[in-house]
Amino acid sequence: MNEPMLTATEALNWNQTTSASWRKLLAAHPEILALPCDIARTATVAQLLQHIVAVELRYAERIVGLPETDYANVPYDSVEAIYATHDRAMEFYRQALDSETAWAEQIEFQTRSVGVLLTSRKTVLFHAVFHGIRHYAQLGTLVRQHGYKTDWYGDYLFMGATRAPSAG
Repeated sequence: MNEPMLTATEALNWNQTTSASWRKLLAAHPEILALPCDIARTATVAQLLQHIVAVELRYAERIVGLPETDYANVPYDSVEAIYATHDRAMEFYRQALDSETAWAEQIEFQTRSVGVLLTSRKTVLFHAVFHGIRHYAQLGTLVRQHGYKTDWYGDYLFMGATRAPSAG
């Protein structure tokens, strides 16, 4: 049986599309950064976004074998600073995907919440990509509760889908 496979590049593109939509909304409404937030033990939306991009960057650095950026050194004082970190992480992921990365190789690293883990680079990549997607979905609910409307669908279904012509 030939099963369809979601590739790492497709998953990364979903993350990138989602991030770009949030970047656009936040650039138009930077006041959203100051909204109170209790997702992932944060106090503001800016801190949640720091968490999202810090995970992206630190896990990308782990994959490519670079020293991890200290969490406290990931800026979140502006939309531009937050997404500069995201862009840097995406460069590392693309570099890893375009090279002969040993995806099955186990790497050991210290997490902030559960101690030392040992897992494959592939698992680290997919965790980082879907971690951001999950938190962006939570953020969508939060900003709607504060009166902001998103103008995109975050579901993977809309990655390349178009409306079918009306039958009639």
